Amino acid sequence: MSTCVYVAASLDGFIAKKDGNIDWLIDLPNPDGSDFGFNEFMKEIDAVIMGRNTFEKVLSMNTWIYTKHVFVLSNKLKEIPRELHGKAEIIRGYPKTVLCKLEDRGYCNFYVDGGITIQNFLKDDLIDELIISTIPILLGEGIPLFGNIHRELKFEYVKTEVLNNIIIKNFYKRVRK
Repeated sequence: MSTCVYVAASLDGFIAKKDGNIDWLIDLPNPDGSDFGFNEFMKEIDAVIMGRNTFEKVLSMNTWIYTKHVFVLSNKLKEIPRELHGKAEIIRGYPKTVLCKLEDRGYCNFYVDGGITIQNFLKDDLIDELIISTIPILLGEGIPLFGNIHRELKFEYVKTEVLNNIIIKNFYKRVRK
């Protein structure tokens, strides 16, 4: 089983503005119409584990970009919109429990998405890889990528890709003792 974070962050480490707005990310110049490697990444995973806030943000954009099944980690959400039945479902529980439930269902490689969800998986030391695309903007304040995880976690650098001379995409793997 493996878990990977694939996320964009500002130079000062924020994944969204305080109000959850990500217009700074959506408005990036993209003359080639590139997906910046997202579709290739999606081919390597079995399922997405996404937090409720991120799910609601994705729904507000009116475009479903996920080709793999999405599990929305939420204790508050009651139902998934009808048009996403078979594509997404609600799952409840702590990160380790959720991974065990999904592994029992045959899923092995997970994309973990959403600020709080990422932080909770990191707190439980359940992230194996990080792919962080740094966008050259300083937001000054917002929702932090990592927050306080209350522990030291070591990752080793794997590689860097420069995309459209704008985005720096860094790949890291977790160093296990």
